[in-house]
Amino acid sequence: MQLGINLGYWGAGMDGDNLAVAQEADRLGYAVCWAAEAYGSDAATVLSWVAAQTERIDVGSAIFQIPARQPAMTAMTAATLDSLSGGRFRLGLGVSGPQVSEGWYGVTFDKPLARTREYVEIVRKAMTRERLSYEGRHWTLPLPGGPGKPLKLTVHPEREHIPLYIAAIGPKNLEQTGEIADGALLIFPAAEHLEETAIRPLRAGREKAGLTLDGFDVCPTLPLALGEDKDVAALADTFRPYTALYVGGMGSRKQNFYNQLARRMGYEQAADEIQDAYLSGDKQGADAAVPQELIDRTTLLGSVERIADRMKEYAAAGVTTLTLAPAGFTLDERLASLRAGTEALERAGLA
Repeated sequence: MQLGINLGYWGAGMDGDNLAVAQEADRLGYAVCWAAEAYGSDAATVLSWVAAQTERIDVGSAIFQIPARQPAMTAMTAATLDSLSGGRFRLGLGVSGPQVSEGWYGVTFDKPLARTREYVEIVRKAMTRERLSYEGRHWTLPLPGGPGKPLKLTVHPEREHIPLYIAAIGPKNLEQTGEIADGALLIFPAAEHLEETAIRPLRAGREKAGLTLDGFDVCPTLPLALGEDKDVAALADTFRPYTALYVGGMGSRKQNFYNQLARRMGYEQAADEIQDAYLSGDKQGADAAVPQELIDRTTLLGSVERIADRMKEYAAAGVTTLTLAPAGFTLDERLASLRAGTEALERAGLA
């Protein structure tokens, strides 16, 4: 099992430290550094900046939002980043959510699976540097009856095949991801529930494509907080707002993928309470409603030894790249968490 690092969103208050975190991850031998985007900083600019100041670590988009870019533009960006980084780019895609898609981009959030499939097909075709033509329900290239003609990408990626990941949560999305992608980006993964919540549908998708999970990258992100085992409850409390935001407020009452995931893990009542409080404006109540067990199962908390034991569980569950989001109020604390990740991986015998 390899390790990755997730820098999250730029503009979150730790921007000055993020480059140092990425460079330390590069020095420690982390496999990939991911950056996210929502409706603030874009991931492509951040990744180019990080790639220019690191040497070995891959850089990946977690995610490029599908409603934000035409697929041919994404192919251009991926090819450019792969070329500039010397073959170190990983392309992560996702549909985002209804609020961002429709509120920020003005793109209707409908048929997300079909749109993702067409998008991936166009991106892959464009990056082969064949002349691009496509007829689908959501995209037609070139537009019929106009002056457009099939064009081909002029940039040469460093590699013939750039790894393509999809951020997936729901069973149908996970199954399609297994079928059409090279890896899956997961969030709130509990090792105890990973088989039913992620691996099983991913495996079904691979089988649909005549493939197995061999070579497919199962890549969840887990926050990590280093401390003494007796302080695990206090460490868990630091992630209450994070968990409450996603389970309670990321999306609408009818369409919150993270809330649905919590339910599939057996936290139906808590999911209701968190969402009710959050959507009524009671964020403190939402935080308090998050079970400590849910936080502990979806993060890495405590001593290096405890974290190593949890890493073994994730590896046994099928994780191939464990992406860490190291917590800390200072750069030194974040770097210590980063180093603890490497030490834990070695103690677990997974390095």
